[in-house]
Amino acid sequence: MLLLPLTHACKQETGVPHPGENAAGTIIRANESVSIWMTTGDKSKLLQQQGNVTFAADAGSNATTVTVDENSSFQNIDGYGFTLTQGSAQVISGLAAAQQDALLNELFSAGGIGISAIRISIGASDLSNSSYSYRDGASFSLAGPDLTYLIPMIKKVLAINPGIKILATPWSAPRWMKTNGGWVGGRLNAGNYGDYATYFVDYLNAMQAQGITIWGITPQNEPENGGNEPSMLMDAGEQLNFINNHLGPRIRGAGYNTKIIAFDHNCDNTNYPTTVANGSSYVDGSAFHLYLGNISAMTTVKNATNKNVYFTEQWTSSAGSFGGDLSWHTQNITVGASRNWAKAVFEWNLANNTSMGPRTPGGCTQCLGAITINSSTSYTRNVAYYIIAHLSKFVKPGAVRINSNIAGSIQNVAFKNSDGTKVLLAGNNGGSAVTFKVKWGSQSFTYTLPAGATATFKWSGTQSSGGTTAPIGQVISLRGINNQFVCGQNGTQAMRCDKAVAGDWERFTVVDAGAGKVALRSMSKYVSSENGAASGMTCTRTTVGDWEKFDWVVNADGKISLRGNNGMYVCSENGTDVMKCNRPSISGWEAFSLN
Repeated sequence: MLLLPLTHACKQETGVPHPGENAAGTIIRANESVSIWMTTGDKSKLLQQQGNVTFAADAGSNATTVTVDENSSFQNIDGYGFTLTQGSAQVISGLAAAQQDALLNELFSAGGIGISAIRISIGASDLSNSSYSYRDGASFSLAGPDLTYLIPMIKKVLAINPGIKILATPWSAPRWMKTNGGWVGGRLNAGNYGDYATYFVDYLNAMQAQGITIWGITPQNEPENGGNEPSMLMDAGEQLNFINNHLGPRIRGAGYNTKIIAFDHNCDNTNYPTTVANGSSYVDGSAFHLYLGNISAMTTVKNATNKNVYFTEQWTSSAGSFGGDLSWHTQNITVGASRNWAKAVFEWNLANNTSMGPRTPGGCTQCLGAITINSSTSYTRNVAYYIIAHLSKFVKPGAVRINSNIAGSIQNVAFKNSDGTKVLLAGNNGGSAVTFKVKWGSQSFTYTLPAGATATFKWSGTQSSGGTTAPIGQVISLRGINNQFVCGQNGTQAMRCDKAVAGDWERFTVVDAGAGKVALRSMSKYVSSENGAASGMTCTRTTVGDWEKFDWVVNADGKISLRGNNGMYVCSENGTDVMKCNRPSISGWEAFSLN
């Protein structure tokens, strides 16, 4: 899992005490209380609050240590939630008034699990009660299942949380705009690109007239999947053409600043979102699902485009297990997507009935909602509810992800809310309970997490000393002042800082080299300053000696410099020559951004 920080802003060393120290340099114990909520795979604990623990002055060692550093920050958070399908709205509408109000407040209020973003379909999704669009006839109209169920439900949600973000995406264009004239598969006719852009503008206008502001859109759900009902194929070239020449100009011309987010499909394809995001000034970023590929694809696209990434869909199956889904989704979705730059995370369907419906004739038959509506007075919370709740209840829009390291089987991600509270989401994906340490500045606590369990830790206070240390165990890339990446040159040549994209040889694991020094490892080989030789640095050593050890120096602007065993600093040499460790002071070419 790649962990690539935006900034690493810390103080330079001075002669004055750090926060958390007195004038003599003695650490002042913070004693912040940490509240804890846990869900276990056997369902014995379901988002259940546990007894608090308290930070104390750090002491002793633990091989499984998660270090949280709030002085190192990553992406801002937009929200967490589910897709409010038309089917979801229909079954929730079937609840009696008291149960419906209770459920909606539990889902969307600050006193409940605080869902802060929802995804909806433009027209039907495969979990709608039929296939339809808003322009099956001569004119555009919201009338139909959405005006009956979805739009009234959105209004109830907005009454509870007026700031909720709404992401809208179509499963298909209206049939008459498609090459096959049907709901399943087909493509957008070349002559109907303008009509389809008008369809989006009409949709934004109609929703605005209903008092509903659409925060973001994607041009097509799963554009490489033509097998759902509804569905439509759209390759990267088609999507880029549609956005640049039709959708973007039309919605901006209509006065909407709605985000346009590309792709909205699996993590096995990074070329598609990279092509569209890099090819369009209208595109805010890219959206991903994880039915194929690896979640690290989000970081690959983030690095290649320097634009935002979002995680927009993952299902849980009615044939799955609660414990298995809890562990896998925590590791790969709530932790994994967040550690790979996701500004928002959506699980799939919010609610369905006991038959996994409503759905279209070609819709998903095993998609388990976060909520199952059993009757007009009864509903059940399923595993996806707890997966999202462990973030949405605690991490609020405007929060920022902060630094933490994966430690053994403890998968984790950390955040800082705008009110200063810290949140650590941790899951134990191992086969046995693990007692681990959480270190925060000069303070720490230990906690035991059962196998397969997920827990959220929340605390207040200000981090004491300890924020300037290197991110041991994390994978980083180093970007020079020329915006090119430092490269290990396949472990065979002198290193340069000349790569536009961070591939395997541009990623380095930060290794504790002892005595406060670090080593950098790429593809099992270590960066060496080669005796300070003028011939340049290499990434060829398989063991760590004196010349493979560096001081990790944090500059006032948050950039990093590396000081070698000769007391000289690593230099990217104007990005045109081999890198050397020969500069006695830090200027632009000796400072690197972490990416």
